[in-house]
Amino acid sequence: MKSEKILILPGDGVGPEIMKEAIKIIDTLNSSKMCNIEYESADIGGVAIDNHNTPLPDDTLQKAKASSSILLGAVGTKKHESNLNEMKPETGLLKIRKNLDLFINIRPVFLFDALLESSSLKKEYVTGLDIIIIRELVSDIYFGEPRGFNDDNTSAFNTMRYTKKEIERIATFAFELSQKRSSNLTSVDKANVLETSQLWRKVVSDIGEKYKSVKLSHMYVDNAAMQLVRSPKQFDVLLTGNIFGDILSDEASMLTGSIGMLPSASLSSKYGMYEPIHGSAPDIAGDNTVNPIAMILSVAMMFEYTFQNKNISSIIRNSINDVLNEGAFTKDLSPNDYISTSDMGNKIVNQIKKNV
Repeated sequence: MKSEKILILPGDGVGPEIMKEAIKIIDTLNSSKMCNIEYESADIGGVAIDNHNTPLPDDTLQKAKASSSILLGAVGTKKHESNLNEMKPETGLLKIRKNLDLFINIRPVFLFDALLESSSLKKEYVTGLDIIIIRELVSDIYFGEPRGFNDDNTSAFNTMRYTKKEIERIATFAFELSQKRSSNLTSVDKANVLETSQLWRKVVSDIGEKYKSVKLSHMYVDNAAMQLVRSPKQFDVLLTGNIFGDILSDEASMLTGSIGMLPSASLSSKYGMYEPIHGSAPDIAGDNTVNPIAMILSVAMMFEYTFQNKNISSIIRNSINDVLNEGAFTKDLSPNDYISTSDMGNKIVNQIKKNV
């Protein structure tokens, strides 16, 4: 069996706690001879600032480039939130995305049947929910230059910027994916106000001419935000830019019962990084109450997208489903009757052993 080497980036806050549960899953699959994965760890974010005086050490980046895949926990600390931008934990995350050209962000939004009552919407609106948000990840206002403050810090500015090529490559990925699903693609922008969105809409429309079988519609981001809570099942694949995708995917997470349920994949032509969409949650770090399922589902996405092994991905997802069907929930899903982070990980491990 081919050996694969992955990089573990636990990060800050609850990151190490959820990563511990993800490693349990990998160790179990290794022991079951389902895979042969070696892993090493490195620092990113606030812990990297503490240990290396930079949010993304060169050693971490080089290890990432030498790995088959990367698992990331979370970044962000209250300790460093007032730092200058270059020394903020989140800058480490932005830098690794940019250095690895992880321009494709895949955020699946689906609901386990056991969590129908946990959704913020009535169950008739979310039963069978299955949306994929495709978010461009290495451009837009998070990366645009110039940015900064004026000399006396009384004014601040950012630049929202996209190029035709950046839009073309993410749009092509979204159309290709849509063809494999229901051929229903919604592109989200703010073309009534923003020039970047006007370019976005034109380029997406031009790419759409090559995919006649895909039904393309355009929607302003404010309307899309409303429609996600009004009638979410109208969507299949949502394509959008960096900042809009960041906001919409967090909103969509509440349809699934908790932000602790949603994984993500960040891909380039060569690299893949997998992480939950939630943050570092420093207020509950160390309490052993955080939901590890999004992190474990990120492991499942790694097997599907980097290692092309949908069988293992399905085993992990089905095992989570089985555990939830038993009525085992973490605090975010059941505040008055819940199990710990480590117990949830153990239950999923035990179920995987039954399902392999």
